[in-house]
Amino acid sequence: MKLQRKNRLRALSLGVVAVSGALALSACGSDDTSGGGDSTASAKADTSAIKCDNAKGDLLASGSSAQKNAVDAWVKNYTAACENVKINYKPDGSGAGVTAFLQGQTAFAGSDSALKPEEIEQSSKVCKNSQAIDLPMVGGPIAIAFNVPGVDKLTLDAKTLAEIFDNKIKTWNDPAIKALNPDAKLPSTKIQAFHRSDESGTTDNFTKYLKEAAPGSWKYEGGKAWQAKGGQSAQGSSGLAQQVKQTAGAISYFELSYAGDGIKTVDVKTEAAEPVAATTENASKAIAAAKVVGKGKDLSLQLDYSPKADGAYPITLVTYEIACEKGNKADTLPATKSFLNYIASEDGQAILADAGYAPLPAEIATKVRSTIATLS
Repeated sequence: MKLQRKNRLRALSLGVVAVSGALALSACGSDDTSGGGDSTASAKADTSAIKCDNAKGDLLASGSSAQKNAVDAWVKNYTAACENVKINYKPDGSGAGVTAFLQGQTAFAGSDSALKPEEIEQSSKVCKNSQAIDLPMVGGPIAIAFNVPGVDKLTLDAKTLAEIFDNKIKTWNDPAIKALNPDAKLPSTKIQAFHRSDESGTTDNFTKYLKEAAPGSWKYEGGKAWQAKGGQSAQGSSGLAQQVKQTAGAISYFELSYAGDGIKTVDVKTEAAEPVAATTENASKAIAAAKVVGKGKDLSLQLDYSPKADGAYPITLVTYEIACEKGNKADTLPATKSFLNYIASEDGQAILADAGYAPLPAEIATKVRSTIATLS
């Protein structure tokens, strides 16, 4: 628990430096490097290995709000090393990011879900004589955050979560919740379940978990748009976090990096002996079991939402950077490769844990770096 809170506080310290909406940042990429960075003091990080590779100009990108705090951490290193590339990353959600990319408005997109077959087909209009590919870059737990007066520790399982978010369990002293928390003093407070109002890969991954882990209680298909009836909505992960913080009885889902400032998170009961906390270490255990299922140079992953290993947190996501395999615009290609090279490097990945994210397993990160090198 102390480690979990420490990660949250570190994540919060990073989030303070962010600006809302579009991110204007100076950036450049690097060759594959070794060593680690400290995101809590990125101004002191060793940036000597970062190379701009003659990249210059403005780079537009948008998408996943889940990776926003990771981008905030990376940008400090970039601005300390390079001045000729400016990146404007707009964290407006995975759905909006993919749409903008497919319309040719951005150089790359961030998405918490891999491209659908029809989106890959559509990408041929933007990627001349080629297609878009998924590059896994940021991993992490989807925390289930709660605000229940008088309750500091809470355990829930997939079935109970499904019924809470489907508006079937309506109060915090419901027998199903009591059974999982026999020592907690649960109030009769009404449950206020919040979901994303915008299309979100976080929603997609969360509902995929509910569908796979509690198929008898969650009848909806996965997708970036919320499908269940009832509940309340908010824009983006930051919007959900704010609602949980200020609303008694609230529960919601968002990336661990947003669970700062005293926000409490649920321990999830799995088939393992003990409930599992939402930590980067526990998410890494689950992501390590993921399999590459993309074709060709596409590196989309298949996650296991029902891990059996002790300490493997079941509700995880991987954020992809989506770029053209070939046919990238000549004026943005150098900067795109430079930027992606750095964040996929060992240095770039090393700062993620302190920002509330799970670094990619080494085997997957190596494949990502090799693929980035071939973008044209």
